[in-house]
Amino acid sequence: MRFPALLISLFMTPVVLAAPAGLPDFVTLAEKASPTVVNISSTQRITVPAAGRGTEVPDDSENPYDELFDRYLDPPLDQAPELFDSSSLGSGVIVSGDGEILTNYHVIRGAEEIIVRLADRRQLKATVVGVDPASDLALLKVDATELPVAVIGDADLLKVGEWVVAIGSPFGFDYSVTSGIVSAKGRSVGTERYVPYIQTDVAINPGNSGGPLFNLDGEVIGINSQIYSRTGGFMGVSFAIPINLAMDVAGQLRASGRVSRGWLGVDIQDVTQELAESFGMKRPEGALVRSVLPESPAAAAGVEVGDIILKFQDRFVYAADELPPLVGRTLAGSRIGLEVMRDGKARGFEVTLGELPVEALPVIAAEPARDRDRLGLTVRELQFGEREALAVDEGGVLVEDVVPGPAWDAGVRMGDVILSIDRSVIRTLVEFNAAVASLPAGRHVAVLLQRNGTTVFVPLRAGE
Repeated sequence: MRFPALLISLFMTPVVLAAPAGLPDFVTLAEKASPTVVNISSTQRITVPAAGRGTEVPDDSENPYDELFDRYLDPPLDQAPELFDSSSLGSGVIVSGDGEILTNYHVIRGAEEIIVRLADRRQLKATVVGVDPASDLALLKVDATELPVAVIGDADLLKVGEWVVAIGSPFGFDYSVTSGIVSAKGRSVGTERYVPYIQTDVAINPGNSGGPLFNLDGEVIGINSQIYSRTGGFMGVSFAIPINLAMDVAGQLRASGRVSRGWLGVDIQDVTQELAESFGMKRPEGALVRSVLPESPAAAAGVEVGDIILKFQDRFVYAADELPPLVGRTLAGSRIGLEVMRDGKARGFEVTLGELPVEALPVIAAEPARDRDRLGLTVRELQFGEREALAVDEGGVLVEDVVPGPAWDAGVRMGDVILSIDRSVIRTLVEFNAAVASLPAGRHVAVLLQRNGTTVFVPLRAGE
């Protein structure tokens, strides 16, 4: 059987596919933006039980889930912990020609030394200008001049579905470029209510943290910060801090070394369809006030439980998650307009915002509790994604470090989650500190731990 000559000639002729029209020009963007991106490595001193991992030390503290499942074994009680140097990898972006660099706080948290590697392969030691754990941001400074500076964009102009590009050092592979689209805006992630995250499907992995997220104009519109994952690796959901918020934080850190946030003094929740009907509303919107703190700015202005906040200044509040970032980004002492729905009617209030108290900051703002004089523990609250990874339904604080002392003698180890102490349920660092402070000296108390998916009681006796 013979094929027609026409068909034969078609099969034998090379086919050249033209590039589809309208695709983004990632090449030009990467060439122009890459010089403004830096690799950040930091060194911390950590304590590891001698029998936990031997001499194997985690080389990437940005991969918490591998550490949680791999390294926290149960060593013999008679073996003292050992000290090691642990390195952490991350990324950053140059925001001023004289050496200011913006990155994530968790990239340099607890670092004894921070090294910044530039695109021209220079390695410079960095100092910390200031950190803001509540937004997971840090401002660094290197001794250099005439550095390439990133062009800062406006995250408020981002549209869902818009192309975005990340440049960073995943797993230490410098200047890796990944792309995707904006999946959503204004996401509230875990307990971090003061950051309206940009959600994308850009591939982000350990080492990308602190690096920039660009729009197609090569402007930085976010700082890559977190991923949602059940495995510890990228699963198509990543989060970036809007650059508007990040630059505001950087400006405050530069000016005073700290960040001040506005405070209204209300506890809020979403309005469901059923609640909307009960309040006589046509649709569910706004932030429902379920409590007003005494002597707070809201209380002084006349805001009441049951009010539904619909507007903050001129910004509509469609959901409860939208209000905390708006309040937090407004300077303390500012007089703002508030519109609420009460008894089916809209009412206006003038409120003078206070400053957010330290104890009201979200979980990530809380530094590890260091009570080594009594227990020898360093603990922190669980962060986004860790609760599911550790199979902890609610509450608990994660043990980050143990040195010889009462907790070590009781069998408490790194990676354990403390659920209760002496029958007092532990949900926050505040409750942990209160429980530790009230421990009776010289008497055994029961401590409930969760370890490797199971719970166990250990007897602990606190010293003086």
